[in-house]
Amino acid sequence: MAGGGGKPQNIFKLNRGDDPKEVLNWRLWFAVVSFGIMGAARGIDEGLISGTLAKSHFAHKLGLDKMSTTELANVKGNISAMVQIGSVGGAALAFILCDRIGRLWATRQLCLIWILGIVIFLTNGGRLGQVYAGRFIAGLGIGQTTVVAPVYLSEIAPKSVRGLCTCAFSGAVYIGIMLAYFASWGSELHIRKGTSTQWVVPTTIHVMFAGLILILSFFNYESPRYLVKIGQDDKATANLARVRGLSVDDHHVIKEISEIQQQLHEEQEATLGQGWLGIVKEMFLMPNNFYRIYLGLFSQLLSQWSGAQSITIYAPEFFAMLGTKGQNEKLFATAIFGVVKFVAAIICALFLVDVIGRKRSLGIGIGLQAFSMCYIAAYLTAVPELLEGQVFTHSQKSASTAAIVMIYVSGFGWAMGWNSMQYLLNAEIYPLRIRAISSSMVMCFHFVNQYGNSRAVPNMLLSKSAGGLGHAGTFWFFTVITLIGGAWAWFFIPETAGRNLEGMDRLFMLRWWQIGRFGERDADERVVAEEKMEEEKVVAMGTTQQVERV
Repeated sequence: MAGGGGKPQNIFKLNRGDDPKEVLNWRLWFAVVSFGIMGAARGIDEGLISGTLAKSHFAHKLGLDKMSTTELANVKGNISAMVQIGSVGGAALAFILCDRIGRLWATRQLCLIWILGIVIFLTNGGRLGQVYAGRFIAGLGIGQTTVVAPVYLSEIAPKSVRGLCTCAFSGAVYIGIMLAYFASWGSELHIRKGTSTQWVVPTTIHVMFAGLILILSFFNYESPRYLVKIGQDDKATANLARVRGLSVDDHHVIKEISEIQQQLHEEQEATLGQGWLGIVKEMFLMPNNFYRIYLGLFSQLLSQWSGAQSITIYAPEFFAMLGTKGQNEKLFATAIFGVVKFVAAIICALFLVDVIGRKRSLGIGIGLQAFSMCYIAAYLTAVPELLEGQVFTHSQKSASTAAIVMIYVSGFGWAMGWNSMQYLLNAEIYPLRIRAISSSMVMCFHFVNQYGNSRAVPNMLLSKSAGGLGHAGTFWFFTVITLIGGAWAWFFIPETAGRNLEGMDRLFMLRWWQIGRFGERDADERVVAEEKMEEEKVVAMGTTQQVERV
């Protein structure tokens, strides 16, 4: 079982474990869709910005067409990265709002901030400062989605399908990317070139999704775990019963609420009367909690610098680098790239994270990503860049086609590996009392790294004489980081599939160097021992009662 989540199964007949059949009901799936599509916020931005920067009207209005190569690389990096900078603040803000006003109201206000930022961006009138400001404000809203949605989904999902429910968020990232890519391609084909509508129309997808999420939030229920945390136990029980499709006095509902209350009570007793200082101590001075934060931070560091996110943002440029010529051809290849990543995310959510386990799914994804990055780096090292008027030889053309295929393979590996796991692990491994603040802190680090990566890549791709690594050097860098990430994940990340949120503590009882490889086995042994102890107590109580009757 080490590293696995169970035997392969038919996804259309989900293995519910000890969850009753009523838990897989329409209210659960409605909530999963309503909060899962928040993932599209990031995807839409990542998929649109490269196409927007390439539109002649946008470039001319901001004077991008008059800049030198180095200056243009800097400005493009700044425009692309401004959402990431805003998202750092958004992720930090999400912690405060999630715990103060709840998951639902946090969702509503982030949608309004997101819309405001996009409106400012759309009405820039050629002012670069307004472009920066609009994208920064939009980032404040978009950054919050990466905390609010995964936390809410992990808190309302039954343990048997928590991976599937939480991966709806990472899957929606690719719905956003796919729609954005096709919108950019469609505007290139069907909207007159040199007009503002070529980039304004695709950008309005942001407003459509933010409005839809805002409306859907009014038809969902607040997280039962949040309600327990603020002392509204009766309302928490009612909401849990609704989302589970059971009555409030059902044994399953009572047991789950009791487990939530017990964990919260234990956490409060451990830090009684210490307030914020107690929470900070709980996060950083309790070894098992500090290890979880370490997992969250390092998974973000290694995933963001593995290169896949850069390919998403600068996809048209990367396809051109590998031999795809013509704006329509580049955008078409980019749109298909979005489809490939979306399909990979769906496969991961439905067939992998709750079936073969988080760790195996991550290992397969990293393996595919490392292989493809290595091939692209070798190709760019071996095949010189074509000058104007030159054409590939037959063997170079074949190698170029294979390199383009490897872009798709890297996207497939990223979608089923790092991208799904970085949200899923961050949403499910923390105790209730520190879940929002820990998740928020890790997502701040996520966006800091994403900003650094998206800002650095245009300069990394410059020639060595201009201070960059060159095309080949950049992909060799991505290859090395991906391989390091694979080794780190195998050694340090424990398997979390099939456990309720309150049962995660058992995975982190060993020494830090043992958790990744032996934590799951140790947790299973503890569960068996606890169940045996409970059975012995029941037998002993029965024997005592018989003696008393005699």
